[in-house]
Amino acid sequence: MSVLAASTPSIISLASTPSITTQMFGSGLIGLREGLETGIVVMILVAFLVKADRRDALRWVWFGVGAAVAMVAVVFFVIHYGTSTVTGLTAEIIAGLASLVAVGIVTAMVLWMRTAAKDIAGELRTGMERALTVGPIAVLTLAFFAVGREGIETALLMVGYAENANGSLWPLLGLLLGIVVAAILTVFLYFGAIRINFAVFFKYTGIFLIVVAAGILAYGIRALQIGGVIPGGSSVAFDITAHFDASSWYGTVLAGIFNFRPEPTVLQVIGWVVYLVVVLYLFLRPVRVREPALTS
Repeated sequence: MSVLAASTPSIISLASTPSITTQMFGSGLIGLREGLETGIVVMILVAFLVKADRRDALRWVWFGVGAAVAMVAVVFFVIHYGTSTVTGLTAEIIAGLASLVAVGIVTAMVLWMRTAAKDIAGELRTGMERALTVGPIAVLTLAFFAVGREGIETALLMVGYAENANGSLWPLLGLLLGIVVAAILTVFLYFGAIRINFAVFFKYTGIFLIVVAAGILAYGIRALQIGGVIPGGSSVAFDITAHFDASSWYGTVLAGIFNFRPEPTVLQVIGWVVYLVVVLYLFLRPVRVREPALTS
C-alpha cells in the first residue's frame, strides 16, 4: 500500500487493479472507524455545551470542525498530487520514506486510542470548560485539534488506497460512504436511539488498521529497496506467482487491502511479521487500571 504517488505501478496493484468491492470495502471501513471516532469527539463537545447552557459556543465548535476537515483535505491532495511530477527511483524513495512515516503515525494513534478511550470524554469536557473561560478562539482551537488529529490519520491511510486503484474514484467513494454511515450513527447515539459496544468495535477495527499498516510497512521496505536505500531487493523469501491468481477475488482482496504480493523479499517478510507480533501484542494486552492511592 503506497502513501505517495509514483510514476511506476504500485506494488499493491500487482497485475490488475483491485475490484470495486475491494476498493470500497477497505476505505469504507477506514471511513467508518475514523468517522465514528471523530463523531464521538464532536458529540462529547456538543453535549457538554448544551448541558452547560452555552449553545452560543456551538458555532465555534463547528467552525473548528470545518477548519479541521479543510486541513485534512488539503493534506490529502498535497500528498496525492504534489508528488505526481516525481519520477523513477526518486519517487520510490519518497514513497518508501513516507510509508514509514505513515506507519509510525498510524501506529501511535491506534495505540494511543487503546489507552486514552476511557479518559477522552473527561479530558474533552475539562478542555472545553477551560476554553470557555478563555474565549471563542480557544473553543475553535480545541475542536480543530480534536478533529484534525483523527483526520490526519485518515488522510495518511487513504492516500494509499487512491494510489493502489490507479486513479479510480471508488476508494474515495467508499471512504465518503463510511463517513456518512458514521455520521448517521453518531446522530443516533447522541439522541440515544442506538447503543454500540465501542470496546469491541474499536478493538477489531484497530486490529484491521494494524494489519493494513503492516502492508504499508512492507510496501515502504520494498520501495526503499528499489530505490537502493536499503539492501536485499533481490533476496526473495518465496515466490508463489505460479499458484497465485492476482485477478481472482482472493488476489484482489489480499493485494487491494493487505498489500500481499506473491514474491516478497526476505526483509519485507521479516518487517511484516515483526511489526504484527509487536504491535498486536501492545494493542491487545490488558490495560492497567490505576488503583486509588491509600490514605491513612
